[in-house]
Amino acid sequence: MLKLKDTGLEEFSFGEGADDQFYVLVNKKISPDGIDVKRLGKASPMKFDQVLNEMGCVLMLNGLEVAELCMRGELDNDNLHESMYDLAKEEGIIK
Repeated sequence: MLKLKDTGLEEFSFGEGADDQFYVLVNKKISPDGIDVKRLGKASPMKFDQVLNEMGCVLMLNGLEVAELCMRGELDNDNLHESMYDLAKEEGIIK
């Protein structure tokens, strides 16, 4: 099973709105340096998810989703990395 220490949390912004902010839980065993934004930017929209998966993306949420999950108590904004990891485990994404 993937452990918390083998993951990282990365934030990307493609605009000003909360829906333009993305939080990505990354498998550091696959991508020790994290998501390659340049490669991702060159990816075909039809293969975007595939490229993210190849780069070790475990879970990606936008800012609106993170805010909603924090309001519900399912994520902790002060400990987003660990709480996103725990959510991925609870949802069966990490086994």
